Amino acid sequence: MKIWLETHFGKGWMALVYLFLYLPLIFMVVFSFNSTRQDANFTGFSLRWYEALMRDTKIVDGFWLSVQVATVTGVLSAVLGTFAAFVLVRYRRFLGRTVFSGMVNAPLVMPEVVIGLSLLLLMVGAQYLFGWPERGKLTIIMGHTLLGMAYGMVVVQSRLLEVDRALEEAAMDLGAKPHEVFFLVTLPNIAQGILAAFLLSFTLSFDDVVISEFLSGPGVSTLPQVIFGYARRGINPTIYAAATLLISTVTVAIISYSVWVARKTRRREREISAAARIESAPR
Repeated sequence: MKIWLETHFGKGWMALVYLFLYLPLIFMVVFSFNSTRQDANFTGFSLRWYEALMRDTKIVDGFWLSVQVATVTGVLSAVLGTFAAFVLVRYRRFLGRTVFSGMVNAPLVMPEVVIGLSLLLLMVGAQYLFGWPERGKLTIIMGHTLLGMAYGMVVVQSRLLEVDRALEEAAMDLGAKPHEVFFLVTLPNIAQGILAAFLLSFTLSFDDVVISEFLSGPGVSTLPQVIFGYARRGINPTIYAAATLLISTVTVAIISYSVWVARKTRRREREISAAARIESAPR
């Protein structure tokens, strides 16, 4: 009995955890194909809510706005996060390093409500003084980039710490200039980390509601804002259809990225093994 518990208890506990996490998503996907508005009884298979989704201009416009905002946010967050990570890892001592590190990491622990409210006050003050920027897509991108850059910095920093400094030193010994070392040696080695930072920032931006609520203007609503607004007014299976499409898209993207990373890792391991065999071969 003890051996059976040691063997199967962990598996059973993990199954319960996954069931708790994903059962609501499964129900939502199932009821997105329901033929009626009921969310307690499945009355029959239908695609009516997906057809209604395609005709709902608010959801469609919100989706494309979210894609644009998340894409720009992901790029900016990955670039700025890479620069911040490079400074913190490669330059251990400089004036204001502690303040810089604290400011970059602050959004990680600060509630989004506080971030959104402070950014709203900043944007309103800037618009009052300079007449720019008006609340809308640009201000949402600014707010999302502030949050995404912090997460992107953490991801790139962890990857940058694993890069062998001997490679960079060897490149400099061979005559490469610092910017050439960065683009030819460092950047290829942290490319996976930068891509992961982009994907994480993209996901955070696409999913964000709180900061978007504070920084969006009239007639500008991201998809999460539209869905949240619909949910407050009652049951609307169109939301289930939209969420199902989002889940499917994110799942495909994650699987594709995981496969790509696994293949690249295996190829790099084969190249390292081949180089080691050549090095150890008798001359």
